[in-house]
Amino acid sequence: MPAQPQTFQNHTARDAVHTPVLLVLLLNIFVALIWAFVAHSPGLPLRMWVVLISAALFLSSLKARTNPQRVQDRLIRLEERLRYARLLSPTEAAAAEILPLPKLIALRFASDTELPALISRTLAEDLTPKQIKQAIQAWLPDTHRV
Repeated sequence: MPAQPQTFQNHTARDAVHTPVLLVLLLNIFVALIWAFVAHSPGLPLRMWVVLISAALFLSSLKARTNPQRVQDRLIRLEERLRYARLLSPTEAAAAEILPLPKLIALRFASDTELPALISRTLAEDLTPKQIKQAIQAWLPDTHRV
């Protein structure tokens, strides 16, 4: 059965595992803090160590998610520059170089036929990434984003 075509309404993807894991790790920090400061038993250094480890686990989980996204954003920038060199005149490609990364990421969904006009419109009207995505008629799906 073919997958549903990608559109503005269904293009966002959420990691089904990462959000619950982050919530559990955040809850773990609160439990460790409560245990560290409310417990009436000796061993404050150990309880503070548990708080520190809890915070480190939470931060490392955040980094495990954001670092691949940053790499992917860099790849999108490179792919789009190559695409612009192929589809646009050198003047248009140079003008598109000033677009910030969020707009480049939004433009990657535009088909090759509508991309030049959409870039011109984005530059002229200073469209937001959301407005760019809403203006796209023929979507190029991106189903591999993490």
